[in-house]
Amino acid sequence: MNTMRAGLLLAALTGLFLAAGYLIGAEQGMIIAFVIALGMNAFAYWNSDKMVLRMYGAKQVDRASAPRFYAMIEDLARRANMPMPKVYIMENPQPNAFATGRNPENAAVAATTGLLDMLDEREIRGVMAHELAHVLNRDTLVMTITATLAGAIGMLANFAFFFRGGSDNRNPMGAIGTIAVMILAPLTAMLVQFAISRTREYGADAGGAALSGDPLALASALSKLERGARHIPNNDAERNPATAHLFIINPLSGRGADNLFSTHPSTANRVKKLQEIAGSSGRDPASMNAGPGAWDPAAQVKASGPAPRRPGPWG
Repeated sequence: MNTMRAGLLLAALTGLFLAAGYLIGAEQGMIIAFVIALGMNAFAYWNSDKMVLRMYGAKQVDRASAPRFYAMIEDLARRANMPMPKVYIMENPQPNAFATGRNPENAAVAATTGLLDMLDEREIRGVMAHELAHVLNRDTLVMTITATLAGAIGMLANFAFFFRGGSDNRNPMGAIGTIAVMILAPLTAMLVQFAISRTREYGADAGGAALSGDPLALASALSKLERGARHIPNNDAERNPATAHLFIINPLSGRGADNLFSTHPSTANRVKKLQEIAGSSGRDPASMNAGPGAWDPAAQVKASGPAPRRPGPWG
């Protein structure tokens, strides 16, 4: 159901993009819009993962530099019958994580040091299972295309503003059509983009719960991550708000509930759905916060030299 809904929304976004091009310049404008979208999508398909990882200063780790964390991803990938993704850690105090990459063969998962410090091992496993579910569902590609189309629609609105004087003779609706494109198209595109993002998060929660076999651990992690993200700013995300939808929890300071203008569903709704999944599988939702002790960041990497007072995932 989530996949079908996302597909319909993506089709609607594509149609909106073509319609915007048509309103600006009739058939010629529609063709130009399609060519622009195709070019932008091709660029995003091949380069978006490298760009976002560089944007957040993510550093790749392996079995030698982060043995426990890497082994956890390796085990989850094996359970999912998918290729081993590249594993990254971001030096960032806000607890959060994301996945990127155009397909399971070229995927990467990344977690912040804040997440590894705050969550216990069960919860980290639940979060990373959620991210791998995004990869399996090809959500990273879907959201890349969505963001590209939404951005292209905004660009068309700018075209309409700058060239409205000379384009009215080719615009089937004249000045009214141009004004409609300038105002309504970007707003509608933004709403559709947010709706697709929310749909994919619910799907990845369910997929992550199934992959980890522990929906309550993911529910507990989401609650902790929301509290942490609310009080700890993510300066990189604030500088690049267009990437906020990639994260498991909204990293921006101005975040809303589960409404038309939010990139993420409300955490309370996500936790409730995970508790329902746990209940249907015979688990007790009241045990949501139960689990092993806190994840020890010092145990993730091999120590080299004297340990600092509060060691992070890099030793």
